[in-house]
Amino acid sequence: MVKWSKPAKLDLKQIRDYIARDSKFYAQKVSTEIVEKSEKLNAFPAVGRIVPEIGDPNVRELLIYSYRLVYEVFSDKVEVLALIHSKRNFIKDLLNEQRHEKNRG
Repeated sequence: MVKWSKPAKLDLKQIRDYIARDSKFYAQKVSTEIVEKSEKLNAFPAVGRIVPEIGDPNVRELLIYSYRLVYEVFSDKVEVLALIHSKRNFIKDLLNEQRHEKNRG
């Protein structure tokens, strides 16, 4: 089973909304394709490369358009952790999100 985390769902919504400013058609096309490719992880969870910044063989990514779909492989599921534009600083963004979560909780 592929499960999307709340932050990953928000990432997808923000990407769809951003693309929709120029084209609702392409916003739907891109978001649908991202979800469809994520669903293939059920059958092939190791298809993505190991995220170089993390180095954990269970944390992998698929490159889809200009986005990095980051996911973690568990024995009973695959969880999509984030959807990040490939130009963004992955580690900096991740650390900022973790700090933000700690400050809220």
